[in-house]
Amino acid sequence: MGKNLKEAMRMLESSQRRTEEENGKKPVSEDIPGPLQGSGQDMVSILQLVQNLMHGDEDEEPQSTRIQNIGEQGHMALLGHSLGAYISTLDKEKLRKLTTRILSDTTLWLRRIFRYENGCAYFHEEEREGLAKICRLAIHSRYEDFVVDGFDVLYNKKPVIYLSAAARPGLGQYLCNQLGLPVSCLCRVPCNTMFGSQHQMDIAFLEKLIKDDIEKGRLPLLLVASAGTAAVGHTDKIGRLKELCEQYGIWLHVEGVNLATLALGYVSSSVLAATKCDSMTLTPGPWLGLPAIPAVTLYKHDDPALTLVAGLTSNKPADKLRALPLWLSLQYLGLDGIVERIKHACQLSQRLQESLKKVDHIKILVEDELSSPVVVFRFFQELPGSDPAFKAVPVSNVAPAAIGRERDPCDALNRWLGEQLKQLVPMCGLTVMDLEVDGTCVRFSPLMTAAGLGTRGEDVDQLITCIQSKLPVLTCTLQLREEFRQEVEGTASLLYVDDPTWPGIGVVRYEHANDDNSSLKSDPEGEKIHTGLLKKLNELESDLIFKMGPEYKSMKSCIYIGMASDDVDVSELVETIAVTAREIEENSRLLENMTEVVRKGIQEAQVQLQKANEERLLEEGVLRQIPVVGSVLNWFSPVQASQKGRSFNLTAGSLESTEYTYVHKVQGTGVTPPPTPSGTRSKQRLPGQKPFKRSLRGSDAVSETSSVSHIEDLEKVEQLSSGLEHSNLEAHCPEQAPRASAPTATQTEALQNKAQHPEDDHPQVEGLERLR
Repeated sequence: MGKNLKEAMRMLESSQRRTEEENGKKPVSEDIPGPLQGSGQDMVSILQLVQNLMHGDEDEEPQSTRIQNIGEQGHMALLGHSLGAYISTLDKEKLRKLTTRILSDTTLWLRRIFRYENGCAYFHEEEREGLAKICRLAIHSRYEDFVVDGFDVLYNKKPVIYLSAAARPGLGQYLCNQLGLPVSCLCRVPCNTMFGSQHQMDIAFLEKLIKDDIEKGRLPLLLVASAGTAAVGHTDKIGRLKELCEQYGIWLHVEGVNLATLALGYVSSSVLAATKCDSMTLTPGPWLGLPAIPAVTLYKHDDPALTLVAGLTSNKPADKLRALPLWLSLQYLGLDGIVERIKHACQLSQRLQESLKKVDHIKILVEDELSSPVVVFRFFQELPGSDPAFKAVPVSNVAPAAIGRERDPCDALNRWLGEQLKQLVPMCGLTVMDLEVDGTCVRFSPLMTAAGLGTRGEDVDQLITCIQSKLPVLTCTLQLREEFRQEVEGTASLLYVDDPTWPGIGVVRYEHANDDNSSLKSDPEGEKIHTGLLKKLNELESDLIFKMGPEYKSMKSCIYIGMASDDVDVSELVETIAVTAREIEENSRLLENMTEVVRKGIQEAQVQLQKANEERLLEEGVLRQIPVVGSVLNWFSPVQASQKGRSFNLTAGSLESTEYTYVHKVQGTGVTPPPTPSGTRSKQRLPGQKPFKRSLRGSDAVSETSSVSHIEDLEKVEQLSSGLEHSNLEAHCPEQAPRASAPTATQTEALQNKAQHPEDDHPQVEGLERLR
């Protein structure tokens, strides 16, 4: 019975499976992803999967060379997240006491370290989240009926949030999205234009904006000031802004990287004034090199009910446990460790500033050397005839009209410089940024990167060395750009392309015969010519780098010439490009016309052969064409017909008779092919000299230790060569001998001695070969 039951169950299962397949149904297990099938995966497999996802494939190139330096303090911060998960499993009473202790201790330590007395702390993952909560708190504080009436209160008296024009991008839009306010509630305060830093808020203009808003029935709500702007690290005049906010009842919030210097013994007055503001946002994670550490917003407010409604305080233990990683890390570092890391970052910035002052062609955008730990610099070619004291003036204080013409090439060169420095010195954590007034610059912010990357003073010295090594390339390239443009514009069939994003000598495009300058679409014929031109230029093995790409704001192909590290003969470079491109175009045109020429030649040959057959038929007669009769007639009276044929000359594109070939037993020369295009001038280089290098002739580049320079050797070779050629011409022109004067007795004797001793000429020939 048992055996029969098993067989019956097997039959039922098979029939059910067959029914599911017929109905198109799939088993439930097939819809589950692979890792979830079965009884699950072991811990080793799961960790291996995580490691593979973190590091990716070994064949892939690394996206970034920066590696977070996670020391013991970093492991302590990461341990806090794991401990937070374990602590959350405690009973409610123990969990409440523990979280309250962690939150109160961390808040007290941060207040003492950063000199912010009588304040509360809000820990958040998103750096901008704290400011959004502060704005909500300010709305509840200024609008008493906001909890009851909601948006109607805001509609009757619209709130205004003031942001600096130098604030981080997207901050205002983020606040409006979080608060549900229209963009019209934001007010952009411009920076100084006449006096002071161009990255500081214009206080006089701000006061005017506040008065205008009050007159229009609006409510000035909150002002966001910067203690270290996101771009260049400049600090607003926070003391004056605090007085203005107290006058009009505006909430003052401060953020910026310079707030880290509050932990040091000496703090500038502008940064120290931030301790009197209503709230501030700190980011201790990057400052201390701690991964996964939340940001902290310190604020002053006496009503706990409003802070609870605004979301700054919470009764949930999980929200209080956000401070646990920072609570562990601060205890591990101690006050001395915290101050040491911030002080080290400031010393690195000062060390770089002092070194950059000694480097030519480098401009530093700096407001206050003692308060700003951010260094922003850029390469800048000094204008002709400029004052030597011009180097000490920041770029932002130079009139835009004075540097407007060189802005684009300098921006491209600065971007190239920044990318090169990022690759050569990754431990410095450099970033390339574009400023509205100053253009493209390179930023060094050790407070945000030094602790995580482990930047040392030796890395700053290496950075200075790399900058000095790149300066000759930058200056030489910038000097050759104008000469290259003039040479290209003066050369037929070449078009100079002004591409401000290319950091090389320039961009050129060859205009072929069928080129349509008015069209911006791709040109297949031009692309073919530029592809061959690029191949020919790369075969020259010069120091220049050649690339091909689409034209700036167009789809046509161009040749991009890279940067020059030495003096380049621009005229030879442009001439080589023009001649090579013209040769490629003519060869391509010849190949394209070859098919048509051959087709016409074949048709003409067929016509001539048919005509020749008709003439032969009339000459021989009809009887000779009959098979049997023609053979007998040809035997009795053979026809003496000459062999006639045709040959096709591809060079001339015409048919030629082969009679000359059969008579003289040699092939005719035909028409001489056209000469290959060549340059108008040929340059003779010294041994080992690469293409496009200026000749040393006429320069002072002669070795003082050598008795005979390379230039003198080259001149001797030319003189001897010309002398031998002249002698050969006289030997091959005997008809001019009677016109020559009779040789003297001395010359006759010299000739006799030369005939008797021919070996005396060998030293002269050997010397000539050695000089060659």
